[in-house]
Amino acid sequence: MMIRLIYASRAINLGPVDVKDILSSSRRNNHQLAVTGALSLSNGIFLQCLEGERSAVNAVYHHILKDKRHNKPEILSLEEITQRQFTGWNMGLIAATAENSALFLKYSSTSEFDPFTMSAPALKEFFAEVLSSARWLS
Repeated sequence: MMIRLIYASRAINLGPVDVKDILSSSRRNNHQLAVTGALSLSNGIFLQCLEGERSAVNAVYHHILKDKRHNKPEILSLEEITQRQFTGWNMGLIAATAENSALFLKYSSTSEFDPFTMSAPALKEFFAEVLSSARWLS
């Protein structure tokens, strides 16, 4: 059975090298586990969508829980899925660039993006729109 897990956490002591390391290791590890998804970093908050076989997604999430760069992670949405949204993306990064600012604002109830306040349907819509319009960083 496949699932989609969306969680958020607050970044701690995060620099550009850390982001590059997270992205690189995520792509490598997720590929081995057949986990796909996207990682958003905005306003010091990680928002990540992970999808794949249930035990593989759980393994990735438990690994994240041990990562000292994540503080107070919360599962915001968890659902069974019949198909992946992020086919071909072991991990894409959506950053708070000028090109993406309208997208972040669209789903934010305040002037700063805060996924902790978003509903599960809004989170799903955000990631669906990310696929079609966000500027991805590699």
